Amino acid sequence: MSPTGPAASDFPALSPRGQVTFLGAGPGDPGLLTLRAVEALASADVLVAEPDVLDVVRGHARAGVSTPELTVVDVSSTAAGVPVLRDAANLVMEAAKGGRRVVRAVAGDPGLDGNAGAEMLACAAAGVPFEVVPGVANAVGVPAYAGVPLRDAQGADVRFVDARTASDRCWSEVGASDATAVVSTTLDSVAAAAGELVSAGRKPDTPLTVTIGGTTTRQRTWTATLGTIAQTLKQAKVLPSPEGHRPVIAVVGERSSAAQRDQLAWFESKPLFGWKVLVPRTKEQAASLSDQLRSYGAVPHEVPTIAVEPPRTPQQMERAVKGLVTGRYEWIAFTSVNAVKAVREKFEEYGLDARAFAGIKVAAVGEQTAAALVDFGVKPDLVPSGEQSAAGLLEDWPPYDPVFDPIDRVFLPRADIATETLVAGLIELGWEVDDVTAYRTVRASPPPADTREAIKGGGFDAVLFTSSSTVRNLVGIAGKPHNVTVIACIGPATAKTAEEHGLRVDVLSPEPSVHKLAEALSAFGAQRRDAAKEAGDPVTRPSERRPGARRRRTTT
Repeated sequence: MSPTGPAASDFPALSPRGQVTFLGAGPGDPGLLTLRAVEALASADVLVAEPDVLDVVRGHARAGVSTPELTVVDVSSTAAGVPVLRDAANLVMEAAKGGRRVVRAVAGDPGLDGNAGAEMLACAAAGVPFEVVPGVANAVGVPAYAGVPLRDAQGADVRFVDARTASDRCWSEVGASDATAVVSTTLDSVAAAAGELVSAGRKPDTPLTVTIGGTTTRQRTWTATLGTIAQTLKQAKVLPSPEGHRPVIAVVGERSSAAQRDQLAWFESKPLFGWKVLVPRTKEQAASLSDQLRSYGAVPHEVPTIAVEPPRTPQQMERAVKGLVTGRYEWIAFTSVNAVKAVREKFEEYGLDARAFAGIKVAAVGEQTAAALVDFGVKPDLVPSGEQSAAGLLEDWPPYDPVFDPIDRVFLPRADIATETLVAGLIELGWEVDDVTAYRTVRASPPPADTREAIKGGGFDAVLFTSSSTVRNLVGIAGKPHNVTVIACIGPATAKTAEEHGLRVDVLSPEPSVHKLAEALSAFGAQRRDAAKEAGDPVTRPSERRPGARRRRTTT
């Protein structure tokens, strides 16, 4: 018997309905995004972000996410009959009603910064489900990075004031109290806000701090009092300025005193704070090094000086990889991340994976190469215990023993310009070596014109040279770094090449390791900062010094 119930066509079609996530991107430091924020960004179909936070959040969004340009409705253009640009609420609602997952990213926290509340009400009225992912509010995060605690063990009231919308009553209440006041304003309005507090009853000698660019490497903080802040900014040549509209956070109260900030200003006192450091390596090669530099407060800028290409005659590499599978080798030695990549790509071409290394001993020249192997699914049997170089690898490499080694052959995939040190050393230890060109290194294309100008004109504070070839190639494609730029070299050979090109070497790594090189540059920056403080001079970056200033070479 056939069913007699209503057919599906009798029901009205249900329109898809998306969801909106209102997300706080924090004050500017990408590291302040919450784990929940990263999760929401990874699943978003549409990302509607304020221009000043787009770069902070975009890196966590999936490939292909739509990022419509966010513009504000121009009321005057409406009256003139000019087409009205879509605002944030319209962009969000249009995408959500189309069934897509929308992330609306705002600076700071959605509930304390910006006007996200109105957009939430619009979602509620339209029946569009939404959620809120809190972020670090500007008024909380910026003082923390400036070394200005808002409360102490005795506790105190904390008042948050937006100077743009504060009423006379608000100023009167805050001025009449002894609460810590956190004032959101602009650089050219700080003195006016200080005047409002003095007029309302605060003493002119009440300390305050003013921070611009908070939580980023552009952060700068001034300490003054309510009565002297205008003069302080003028003497520092901060005002007048075309950037007077930039937002700042001012903290008013005893907790912003200079004595405490000297001890608590952890962020701006990092050894390389604000230094623009040139890293002449590809983004893939420089990832961990750039992260290390950021931990010292630097702003790394990667410029590739070499490009990697397949060998001109691939047959030798193909025979060697087949030999791995058929048991031709006892060892395979990787001397670079690029060598690992070349073998891995050849494996994938043949449909092989890490299991093909079964029964073969694997050596890696250093930690980064070892990490690339682990990512491939291979744990190296040998990594130098000392110097991470071909010489260090030979120090730990066992001699050939016909009793314990059934095969006497080593597969060495490497660059076309590699030195013969490892080959000669392995032969001396009794091994036969298949020395195979796995990839070619060629000079990279020149960087953009503005980067070349910054290199030659002193726009970079430091450059890290990790090999002699990086010196030659950088000078060849971009020109010689300016005299004010700190030159840091990974070892004596690299330093010699730099000096041959007319560069003064300021920092020499104590070990041939990129991470030791970064540590040495950090120590140089710390010594330079301490010397300036002891002399009573302002702490400046090398790029801020006059051309021709000479510095002493430092080895750490």
